[in-house]
Amino acid sequence: MAEKPSQDELSGLAKTPGWRLEHGDAEEPATGTLEDVARLAHARRSEGKPPGIIRQIETSLELDMLQLEQVWLSLGLPH
Repeated sequence: MAEKPSQDELSGLAKTPGWRLEHGDAEEPATGTLEDVARLAHARRSEGKPPGIIRQIETSLELDMLQLEQVWLSLGLPH
């Protein structure tokens, strides 16, 4: 389990993108900066709803079509 960031570290991350507020409602999770999703969580709590969970979105890798075809070929899949 990763260490929890300190208050100073969290303050420094406030303007960084790549955060998601998961709240369990039918609507899509909200994404944005840590400040954006923290404000949304606060608004939910002010409305009497559970604030939800804020997660840092993991880095993703996007493949273009040529790269995807190369992956398929390396897996032995027909193209």
